[in-house]
Amino acid sequence: MNKAYILLGGNIGDVRANFTKVEVFLVSDGIKITNKSSIYVTKAWGKENQPDFLNQVLGIEVDFDANSLLTRLLSIERVIGRIREEGKKWLERVIDIDILFFNDEIINNPPTLIIPHPYIPFRKFTLTPLFELIPNYVHPSSNKTIAELLAECKDDLEVKKIDL
Repeated sequence: MNKAYILLGGNIGDVRANFTKVEVFLVSDGIKITNKSSIYVTKAWGKENQPDFLNQVLGIEVDFDANSLLTRLLSIERVIGRIREEGKKWLERVIDIDILFFNDEIINNPPTLIIPHPYIPFRKFTLTPLFELIPNYVHPSSNKTIAELLAECKDDLEVKKIDL
């Protein structure tokens, strides 16, 4: 079994319901959800004049490779209603699913697949839910723990846990 961590995000529509849909699709595709963080809210990162984002990290186990996981996650995004626009980043979206880690692998196949996700060290909205789940996990590229990366992160956007 391969172990991965994925980040769910969204800021349009019923984002919590979309997170639930992602979980249903994952399980129906034979993907085991091993743990999940709380849901966090933060201001938009990168392009700030848009609604706040909700984010959550899921730990999963899969019996296929990272490329197959990416294909499945992109398919889930499309089914939920995500429309990707070529060359446009950090736009409003109903759902976004990013692979953060896949085992301890380093995969560098830009622009399609880069693991660990290259923005992990720079985004508190990613580091905070990762810290909740795996604070002592060592990032395979930086050789720093999630706790160390979070302590060093210069992102000043507030990340707040949502009470369910």
